Amino acid sequence: MFGDKIRRMDLDEAKALPFVRQPVFLLFLMAFAMPIAFATWSALLNNFVIEVAGFTGVEIGWLHTVREIPGFLAIGVIFLIIFIREQVLGLISLILLGAATAMTSYFPQFGGILMLTLLSSIGFHYYETVNQSLQLQWIDKAKAPQTLGWLTAAGSFASLIAYGLLVLTWKTFDLSYELVYLASGGITVLIAAFCLLYFPQFETPNPQNKTMVLRKRYWLYYALQFVSGARRQIFVVFAAFMMVERFGFEVHEVTALFLINYVANMIFAPLIGRAIGVYGERRMLIFEYVGLTLVFLAYGGIYYFGWGVVLAAGLYVVNHLFFSMAFALKTYFQKIADPADIAPTAAVAFTINHIAAVFLPVVLGYMWINSPASVFIAAAGMAITSLVLSMLIPRHPEPGHETIFARAKAAPAE
Repeated sequence: MFGDKIRRMDLDEAKALPFVRQPVFLLFLMAFAMPIAFATWSALLNNFVIEVAGFTGVEIGWLHTVREIPGFLAIGVIFLIIFIREQVLGLISLILLGAATAMTSYFPQFGGILMLTLLSSIGFHYYETVNQSLQLQWIDKAKAPQTLGWLTAAGSFASLIAYGLLVLTWKTFDLSYELVYLASGGITVLIAAFCLLYFPQFETPNPQNKTMVLRKRYWLYYALQFVSGARRQIFVVFAAFMMVERFGFEVHEVTALFLINYVANMIFAPLIGRAIGVYGERRMLIFEYVGLTLVFLAYGGIYYFGWGVVLAAGLYVVNHLFFSMAFALKTYFQKIADPADIAPTAAVAFTINHIAAVFLPVVLGYMWINSPASVFIAAAGMAITSLVLSMLIPRHPEPGHETIFARAKAAPAE
């Protein structure tokens, strides 16, 4: 198999290595490398396709549909890990993301942009699927919440650098799309290639199942993933769109919101990780979903009551912070999972998370035309659904104790 010539090392043996060669440092480098390409691609996309390729709403709609297909098909990771080690697959996916980003401006036609979007999306979604699996396999359960918080902060720092450099240099040096896409994608490729050659192949103590895993006892995790994906689509598609459509935000103002979000994530993600370790997944997810319900209702209030731009911008940042608590869902699954199920379930969960992405933006787009507030009220309803589901998580989840119902069944005398 690919990568067999590189030295293999189990996780216990890896503890004797310098920190810069340990599995956690590899996760940090990967978390840093991905946003350099992806954040830059996202920041320039709308301006690029309109100014260079002459896109209208029709082409943009097709682009986002194509972009979500690989997320829906993330279950293909299960087939690939039969032939390619997860660590190698994750880094190859990262290289694909970077390479497709680097080449974006060289194919400024509708077909070329769609093809490169598909390739970069395959890289992004397959990287994210494998990365989640490796995080849960390589990070000790006791340290997982805080370590995941620091990994989130590292990704936010990379995004902050990408957005900050764009704001400072785009007009000052009259940069071209070709140069920025090539530089950002190239940096991601170089970091991923370095990781591929520099780090040993880390062996986990539990070989992963190479077939699709759907277990009845994971039903609550599946349900939370589905509703989370649906709710996130509303935020991703419509929250920033509202800032532009209703309040006339320009590119630099939207970018400023992104910068504020990433600074806040850098500060609060490690603290959120610590809080999950102290208070548990149940309480933190309940807190997240109560907060999201109030935020989405307030979004609706902007239309019903005519609230202003300052509140809207504040809600956008707070919304993003609540979403940063979502890694509590990862640590919940880590605690209930059979260790051999982590890789295939990560792929299945990613597919479940993207089911709504296939149809929801189109359906809600028609709702938006008639009543933008109703879209956010629907999102509040999804947040309430997540809140109800999160109340079924036990205080101390573990195999056989995945939900409060499983506990009642296991201990009928209580």
